[in-house]
Amino acid sequence: MIKGAIFDVDGTLLDSMAIWEEAGKRYLERLHIKAEPGLSNILFPMSLEEGASYLKETYEISLKEEEIVKGILEVVKDYYFYEAPLKPGAESFLKEMSQKKISMVIATSSEKSHIEAAFHRLNIDQYFSKIITCSEVGAGKSKPDIYLKAQEFLNFKPEEIYVFEDVLHAVQTAKKAGFKTVGIYDTSSEKDWETIKKTADIFLEDLHDFSSFWKQIS
Repeated sequence: MIKGAIFDVDGTLLDSMAIWEEAGKRYLERLHIKAEPGLSNILFPMSLEEGASYLKETYEISLKEEEIVKGILEVVKDYYFYEAPLKPGAESFLKEMSQKKISMVIATSSEKSHIEAAFHRLNIDQYFSKIITCSEVGAGKSKPDIYLKAQEFLNFKPEEIYVFEDVLHAVQTAKKAGFKTVGIYDTSSEKDWETIKKTADIFLEDLHDFSSFWKQIS
C-alpha cells in the first residue's frame, strides 16, 4: 500500500520543459537580437557554458561568457517565478493524495528557489513536506541518490513509495532502486513514451483521473 510519494517537477507537475528550449531565444530577445530559426535545436545538446559560447560567437555579443550564462539563468528564473503553469489535473491530483494522507516530497533537478516560488504562486506548496534537489545530493537522476534521500526523509520502505517521473532514465533509476514507479506523459519525452509505459509500474497520460490511479495501486 502506498504511504509516500516522490514527485519530479518539470514535465511531471509543471508544464515547464519548454523554457529550456526557449531560454536562448528569450535571452536574445532581451538584448533586442533576433534568434535564428532552429536555435533551440542547436543549443539543446550543449551545456550552459557551451551555449553561452555559441551565442557570444554567433551573435557577436560583447558580454563575457559567464555574464551570458547568468543572463540565461535569469530568464529561466523569471519563467518559474512568473509564468510556469501546472500540468492539467496536477492540483486536483495532489489534493486527492493529501486527503488520502499520503506524505509527499519533491525530487528535482531544478533550483530549489525556483520551485519554491512557482509552487507558492500556484498554491501547491502546502502539499509537500520537503524539496530535495540533485545539486544537494551531488548526483543527477541517473543515480538513485536523490530518491534514497527522499526515502530517508519519508521513513518508509521503497516498496511503500511511488515515484512520479516523466523521463525514462529517471523511471529506470527509481525502479532499480526498489521504488514503485509512475510514468507521466510529457511531450518532451514523447519518443520514449512506449518504453516508459513498459518500464513503469503504472503510467498516466495526465493527472486528471485520480480514481483510476488509486484503483491500480489498491
